[in-house]
Amino acid sequence: MKRTAVVILNWNGRQHLEQFLPSVVAHTPQQVRIIVADNGSTDDSVAFLAQHYPTIEIIRLGRNYGFAEGYNRALEQVDAEFFILLNSDVEVTAGWVEPLVATLTNNRSVAAVAPKLRSYGNRDHFEYAGAAGGYIDVLGYPFCRGRILSTLEQDKGQYDTAQEVFWASGAAFCCRADVFRMLGGFDADFFAHMEEIDLCWRMQLQGYKIMVEPHSTVYHLGGGTMPNESPRKLYLNYRNNLSMLFKCAPTWQRILVAVARPVADMLSALIYLLRGDKALAKATIEAYRDFFALHGELNKKRKAVRSACKAESDRIYRGSIVMRYAVGKRFFGNLMK
Repeated sequence: MKRTAVVILNWNGRQHLEQFLPSVVAHTPQQVRIIVADNGSTDDSVAFLAQHYPTIEIIRLGRNYGFAEGYNRALEQVDAEFFILLNSDVEVTAGWVEPLVATLTNNRSVAAVAPKLRSYGNRDHFEYAGAAGGYIDVLGYPFCRGRILSTLEQDKGQYDTAQEVFWASGAAFCCRADVFRMLGGFDADFFAHMEEIDLCWRMQLQGYKIMVEPHSTVYHLGGGTMPNESPRKLYLNYRNNLSMLFKCAPTWQRILVAVARPVADMLSALIYLLRGDKALAKATIEAYRDFFALHGELNKKRKAVRSACKAESDRIYRGSIVMRYAVGKRFFGNLMK
């Protein structure tokens, strides 16, 4: 525990700090450091912390570097064996730290582990950003144990076993500091969204495992920094997802994605347009435009990632989650049936 640090990245989140920090302070073991890394907030977040939480360490980053680079810069200044990255809009529960640290302590092959994420607003249901562990399908679309596309399951204990997964949610992400640093941390070019999935994939390519540990439970508000229907959020999700696939996917998967994804995503843009969401349609198209513009840089990144590959992930769902959803397979438990 003495070598564990909880790091909360904050940007203009005084309201979230006031609402959620009390649970973090109450339920985090005293020997675990709690650090707030401030991403150049223009509100009174830092003053609030200094007044009400003088024992919490503050790292001032100067400007908003986004989730990916913000955490990279902050964690450079944190000496720890294990990092727990925690969103500012997360309420934690008693005993939330211990199972995460135990997972990494007891199994050197595990690089990252996430708790079970339940919805802060609908507390008996899973939360979108991670639920009970994350996966991707063959086309790169993310889904979770407990969340398929927009369908959130009620948590009835059906996923209360620790399990190897494809990705751990960035809302509450516990990882080995040495592996994080060895891989260069998050891809700073992502700014926000998909960076934790990208990092988990790169961890697996190095032979490490990603786990979910449901004996640790947190409640995530979600959409705290960027609203769920934000065109900016959609843009980042599409651009970064495509960039991740370009960098990390084996050749056979890249070919399949290159053929099928543009069709599927442009169909989504058309649906947005037909229902009057012009901004979302534009965001989808702009994501592809900027993804193509990044090809030169992505080629360099792919060569570095794939040349260092030691193992392929076996956690990729080989079907299409969209097609399974369309035929009524909307719960993780019946996905393979």
